Formats: sequence, structure tokens, C-alpha cells
Amino acid sequence: MLWVQEMAKSELQLKAREFRKEGISIREIARILGVAKSSVSWWVRDIELSEIQKARLKSSEIKGRELGLFKTMQIKREKRIEYVESYYRAGASRMSVLSERELFILGVGLYWAEGGKSAKNRRVEFCNSDPEMIKFLLLWLESCFLVPKEDIRCVVGINQIHESRDGLVKNYWSEKIGVPLEQFRKTSFKKVINNKVYENFSEHYGTLTVLVAKSSRLYYEIMGLIKGLTQTNIMAA
Repeated sequence: MLWVQEMAKSELQLKAREFRKEGISIREIARILGVAKSSVSWWVRDIELSEIQKARLKSSEIKGRELGLFKTMQIKREKRIEYVESYYRAGASRMSVLSERELFILGVGLYWAEGGKSAKNRRVEFCNSDPEMIKFLLLWLESCFLVPKEDIRCVVGINQIHESRDGLVKNYWSEKIGVPLEQFRKTSFKKVINNKVYENFSEHYGTLTVLVAKSSRLYYEIMGLIKGLTQTNIMAA
């Protein structure tokens, strides 16, 4: 039995030396033969590699490190995505249902931040580039103040370099917020010289200003609510 084992070991040594002469790395030889790296290293210790073989091995080692780094980054990225998505799921669960009062107060807060508050204009209006926020404020106006959709007017604001996309941009906003194109006014093109070329040119839709027709009374009502919000006593839970 010992004789057979020694014979097998001798065959592995010969195989290892053949592989090494071909310029294969010690790590790879050990993997192929299923033996320890230390054994392969001992068996092939006297074999000198050519400069070309050494250069090839060096290149392979660099690629191996790069692959290892890539895999590590990929794992970290996947963990980060899962981490972020877990908070998204938790947030969606906590905010899945709003009471009428919560909707009312949240809308007042959003208008306080994003809405028009000019005493000169005395009209309800707000501007944003986020269709979801605009949809929420439209829901707030409809649910809490019974503003009919027919009273909504919209104005797109965008750089003049997008003038050729005017119809496409208006369609985008109309579909996103559910307001007919007939209620859109002339687009406000910003005359800003821009020498940069952006990759997302065709995905840019500017901002949308939403106005409520004949809304001076509603404007003062909302201003009163904002004033009241500033004087609210915050009750600790």
C-alpha cells in the first residue's frame, strides 16, 4: 500500500513539474492536482520560468486581484442596495395610510415650503420638478379644499435649448399628474446659455408650476393655516 501511495505521489510531482514548465502558477497547479500549495512549491522549486512566463503570471495575478476587488465591491453594493430597500419597505409600510387630518397638515407643510406666498399675486400656486410631490399637492387641494381639477392651470419652465421638445415635455407632465393639455399655458423658456452637453438631455422635463384659477380667497385661507402652524404648541409624545 505504501508503494502505491509513493507511486501516486511521484506521478503528482511529475504532473506538477510539467505544469510549472508551461508557466502555470503554483496556486493553479495545487488547485488542479488537489494538493497543498506548499507541496507544489517544494516539487517545482528548481524550475526557472522564462521572462515571458513571469510576465504572464504577473499579469494573471493583477487580473486576479482586480477580479477579487470587483467581486468584493459587488457584494458591498448588493448589501447596500438591500440595506436601502429595507428602509424603503419600512417607510412604505409606516406611511401606507394617512388620516384626513394627517393629509391636511402635511399639505399645509408642503405648501409652506413649496407654495407661492406673495401677497402681491394673492393666488395659490406651487412649483416643483417632482411629479409625485405635485400629484400629492393636487390631491390635497382636491380632498381638503374641494378644488375641481378644471380650475388647475399648469406652466412648464425649462431651458430654451429644449424648445424643440415642448410638446413632448407637456405630454410628460400631463400624463404624470393627470391634468389635460388644454389646461397648460404657454411654456416659460429660460434664456440661459448652457455650453455643457448633458447625457440625460432627452430625459429632462424642467419644472412645473401649478396655479389655481380665481384662488385669492383660498390663498388667504392657506396663509392663515401656515400662520397657525407656526404658533402650534408641539405636544410631546
